[in-house]
Amino acid sequence: MKVAVVNPPFLGGRFSRTSRSPAINKSGTLYWPFWLAFGTGSLEAAGHEVLFLDCPASGIDEDELVRRVTAFGPRMIVVDTSTPSIYSDLAVASRLRGSVKGSDVFLVGTHSSALPEESLRLAPVVTGVAVGEYDLTLVEAASALEGGSLCEVPGLVVNRDMELVRTADRPPIRDLDALPFLAEVYRRHLVPAQYFFAAARYPSAMVITSRGCPYRCSFCVWPQVMHRGLYRTRSAGNVAEEFRLMAEAFPDVREIVVEDDTFSADSRRVEEVSEALMAAGNRLPWTANVRATLSLEAMRKMKAAGCRLIIVGYESGSQEVLDRVTKGTTVEQNLEFAERARKARLMVHGCFMAGNPGETRETLEQTLSMAIRLRPDTAQFFPIMAYPGTRLFEQFRESGSIRTNDYSKWVTPEGLHNCVVDLPGLPAAELVGWCNSARKRFYLRPSYLLYKAVQTLAHPTTEGRRTLRAFRTFRKYLFRR
Repeated sequence: MKVAVVNPPFLGGRFSRTSRSPAINKSGTLYWPFWLAFGTGSLEAAGHEVLFLDCPASGIDEDELVRRVTAFGPRMIVVDTSTPSIYSDLAVASRLRGSVKGSDVFLVGTHSSALPEESLRLAPVVTGVAVGEYDLTLVEAASALEGGSLCEVPGLVVNRDMELVRTADRPPIRDLDALPFLAEVYRRHLVPAQYFFAAARYPSAMVITSRGCPYRCSFCVWPQVMHRGLYRTRSAGNVAEEFRLMAEAFPDVREIVVEDDTFSADSRRVEEVSEALMAAGNRLPWTANVRATLSLEAMRKMKAAGCRLIIVGYESGSQEVLDRVTKGTTVEQNLEFAERARKARLMVHGCFMAGNPGETRETLEQTLSMAIRLRPDTAQFFPIMAYPGTRLFEQFRESGSIRTNDYSKWVTPEGLHNCVVDLPGLPAAELVGWCNSARKRFYLRPSYLLYKAVQTLAHPTTEGRRTLRAFRTFRKYLFRR
């Protein structure tokens, strides 16, 4: 069967739909569509012919998308969704259904998984939603279209003339080693130069070595919406093979970004993966998302295995705020983590949020003070983004803190991150303004500028090139009044 898998265009720009907070990023970051790639590889492994189009990366507009998909003539069409782009995503899905006669269209992704019935009511010609992890759901749905009943496929919400039928829940995939290697799917369909991750050397490629997360942060989207909280990992050998395949498929790729929600959920596993990479002779630098509980021994092994930078969600300088989002870490742990990273000679990218429950002007200043004290190589300051399907969204909705039900307002008209949460004494506009101010106060410090100048002079072709490339995109926002 012919299947079209589509990351649709939005706002005519490089909209990073796969990001945890989808938007057109100020840094220029554009995520690889790895969830769609897993689905594509699973369909291909089952014998289907797949047209995989990443429109934001390749600059394909809606008319060109419809032309290409229509010319391919698929029986099944898969369209990714996100909260800020959902109305556009539904319009594209509906147009594709009308343009390709005899086709069935399925929605995937965070927003349609969180609100499948609502999504289908807004797009009554769409066939259904594959909820949560959809790799096997798509394969079985394709088989059902060839001869069977969609209502017998677990993990779907099926539209039967606007009678919406939710099938049995699909158990999360336990054996992640059975999934296709992303390197092989990327090689067949995607171009590394079209993607950018500001914290990594360009060009980089993204991989996933685990799914879910054992922790309970109330704001985190993928573990709650896509993975149902269940943490599973790929074996160390399987991860090392993915790295080898990436190096073989893309000789020009200069870094691997491990985009797991929590690569370091188990420090012992981190050591095992690092040991497997060393045993395999890995030469690719890499970056990973970690927690502030990562051990010094694991950090040192990561460094020895080629890790260059670690990304950590510090979130807040206020212990009360951390506790209210059930982060499970402490301010003191954050400070100790930064010291361990320096001992291991790993650079750190620190992530901070503004607007979680309990936030005040005083806690915001505590966050900025902690960010400066932690001395990360780079930092990001985001206003709170609460997405349907998360406990934080429900908490804000019940308290009346979400100022609009119009999901398009989750980004600005130009596609940048927006905030729709009004806290007592801290309206959304003030949270956005504080992030803009914090960014300037962090990056324009004389000590930071000196640090970056020395780093660029010491490593002009690596860290210097990375910094200058990100700065070219970022500067218009950094200096905007």
